[in-house]
Amino acid sequence: MTASSRALLTDLRGVTAKDLMEIVERHHVRFVRLQFTDILGVNKNVEIPTSQLKKALEGDILFDGSSIEGFVRVEESDMLLRPDLETFRIFPWSDNQARVARLICDITTPEGEPFAGDPRGVLKRQVTRAAQMGYTMFAGMEAEFFLFRLGPDGAPSTTTHDVGSYFDLGPVDLGEDARRAIVDALEQMGFEIEAAHHEVAHGQHEIDFRYADALTTADALATFRFVVRNVAQQFGMHASFMPKPIYGQNGSGMHTHQSLFKDGKNAFYDAAGEFELSQLAHYYIGGLLQHARGMSAITNPLVNSYKRLVPGFEAPINVAWSMRNRSPLIRVPARRGTGTRVELRSPDPSANPYLALAVMLAAGLDGIETQASSREPVNENIWEMSFREKRRLRIDDLPHDLNEACDELEKDKEMCAALGDHVTRHFLDAKRQEWRDYVTQVSEWELAQYLAKY
Repeated sequence: MTASSRALLTDLRGVTAKDLMEIVERHHVRFVRLQFTDILGVNKNVEIPTSQLKKALEGDILFDGSSIEGFVRVEESDMLLRPDLETFRIFPWSDNQARVARLICDITTPEGEPFAGDPRGVLKRQVTRAAQMGYTMFAGMEAEFFLFRLGPDGAPSTTTHDVGSYFDLGPVDLGEDARRAIVDALEQMGFEIEAAHHEVAHGQHEIDFRYADALTTADALATFRFVVRNVAQQFGMHASFMPKPIYGQNGSGMHTHQSLFKDGKNAFYDAAGEFELSQLAHYYIGGLLQHARGMSAITNPLVNSYKRLVPGFEAPINVAWSMRNRSPLIRVPARRGTGTRVELRSPDPSANPYLALAVMLAAGLDGIETQASSREPVNENIWEMSFREKRRLRIDDLPHDLNEACDELEKDKEMCAALGDHVTRHFLDAKRQEWRDYVTQVSEWELAQYLAKY
């Protein structure tokens, strides 16, 4: 595909259904994936031949919502997929004469009403709320991942492909070729890649792409996870976004940088403000701090997520903010002006990107509306503080496990309202069941500790 073709297919603002049909024919697209995510953030799709694309673009493709996690009951099963035309992209590994493309879809009822359980719709509601207040959220998500070898039977293992560490390079970092192939594929799909490097743990990697508005960023993250896993498979490896796959090693985070813009200017920046931050930025930080415990079930949604959020592995466990160190929950990077932003360090890459950005934005907007206090920044290393020191500075902990996180979400009326009743109820039902399944298991650790002793 030529550079001009790539440019055409990555800037589709204002594209019409007629335009899209012509692009499909010109680029020999044979199949189109109609993509969406379930409530738990798992990518789903219905693949159609291009002979059915006109029908799809008119929003006439039905699917069985009762089979998708957290959607609807059997008696309410029919759902419609409505493609967002500007999300059309051709997968770069497709055969040149029979290419495969994708369209990200919104989900509606058969009557054409937005479906309350559509995660993309949840985020769009918060984006609209921000717009009504005069703001546009921009976000960048840094999703870390592991590359593992496949076992003898072809199943994923936790055997890493290298023993590299932070910023290492070949021959220690054997993932360079795979990373480069991932970057190449992402760029062909319109991503602006800023950096790619080995992370701290063996076999752990990070690829950073440029920030964008909240909905575009969530769409990009869903696509990013699909592309990473697909390209890794081509290299005979398995890419995992599991937060903590290896005991004793750093886990994978999804640090989320966020800012609000108003009238084309960064609303978090004020040259005359304290720390060169606007009062609005302080309120936004206050909102994130106030709702940090309540949104943890969404930003850290697995039993395994809370094995990353422990002392000693660079993951935040303390509800505080800082400008000079990475031990608190929120960090304000040094850059000012257009680049002024806050970085929430707790989310992990197993989170549904639509719901995660929705609760972060909702928390920040609530902070603005209630003029929430951001308190003083904590620039000392919180990991080395005593319990008494943390209490004096009003530094709370994040939830310690998924069950506690679910309790906190259920108590946080603002977070529940942002998600809506349908998503809140189905999400909590799924997560409570996940917790019950987990606590009734007998682990290898228990057998090693107790079997011979008692």
